[in-house]
Amino acid sequence: MTSDKTLMIVMGTRPEAIKLAPVALAAQRDGRMRVVVVRTSQHRQMLDQMVEAFGLPIAVDLDIMRHDQSLTQVTTAALEGLDRTIAALRPTAVVVQGDTTTTFCGALAAFHHRVPVAHVEAGLRTHDRFQPFPEEVNRRLTAQVTDFHFAPTEGAEANLRREGVPDARIWVTGNTAIDALRITLERAGERAAATGPERRILVTAHRRENHGEPMAEICRALVRLCERFEDVRVRFPVHLSPRVRATVFERLQGHPRIALEEPLGYEAFVLAMSQAHLILSDSGGVQEEAPALGKPVLVLRETTERPEACEAGCAMLVGTNADRIFDEASRLLSDEAWYGQMARAKNPFGDGHAAERIVSVLADALA
Repeated sequence: MTSDKTLMIVMGTRPEAIKLAPVALAAQRDGRMRVVVVRTSQHRQMLDQMVEAFGLPIAVDLDIMRHDQSLTQVTTAALEGLDRTIAALRPTAVVVQGDTTTTFCGALAAFHHRVPVAHVEAGLRTHDRFQPFPEEVNRRLTAQVTDFHFAPTEGAEANLRREGVPDARIWVTGNTAIDALRITLERAGERAAATGPERRILVTAHRRENHGEPMAEICRALVRLCERFEDVRVRFPVHLSPRVRATVFERLQGHPRIALEEPLGYEAFVLAMSQAHLILSDSGGVQEEAPALGKPVLVLRETTERPEACEAGCAMLVGTNADRIFDEASRLLSDEAWYGQMARAKNPFGDGHAAERIVSVLADALA
């Protein structure tokens, strides 16, 4: 089917690609809109992995990433590039996801051209503009120019209503992260099962507010956990940020039971989560994915825009104090009943069909 309606999907980082890939694939299957994927390449290597994993058809690559880039540099390059791209492609609507600088710039550039904006994963809030930084402000600003607010949960919907977004512009869809997880697990099959007698702790940490001493505290906690529990093995794919790598490698490299690795491709990371006993992470996406896999997650942050995971009992905010991380992880490693309670908590982020709902709304509205 040939359509005169064009859906321009904008992504710049690995999490955006993971959560927008199901939307792009669902729109292609639906066939009522032509799909154009534009990448800013705010991240390069980690985004490349996702594009390849899902076979995304990239029409334009703005290639904005520079070494040790500042937020101002990213914002300027993304906004100018997306402005040119929207003027050239003249899409019917622009889809952005989440809370990155690319997200905000994509929404603002579309608004400047009077093109409707669809925001996937709308309505997440910590209500602290510096936690996480700059993401909390990015998502609040994006909401101001959005026409289609696709909230993953009723809590996110309530946030939008409190900010004055009309009910007619909000749809509760579930989170597309669960869609991507479902697709990947179906492909992986039996490889997703845990193997070996050791208990694996999977760790990810990268947020700007955790650079420096907070990251050092996380590292101290990991060493202490290995000292206390002889059957524990830590797997730590280390983010490419020079600030993260400097701290982590200085403190953990060479430890016999802590494996420092390069960032994993998405399927490999999903398998690592499914094979883990416990997950420690400051990632937003992991807070959504781990509960779907029945894995307790300790959130290495002071606040979260995904309170549903904590409220459901699948996740716990522990911050970055080494003593607190050690105590809560030790409890999960020692208390089988407590571990089971967190592992069996119901996933609050949807059924894995959010992308289909999003595409249906857009295709009907833009027809």
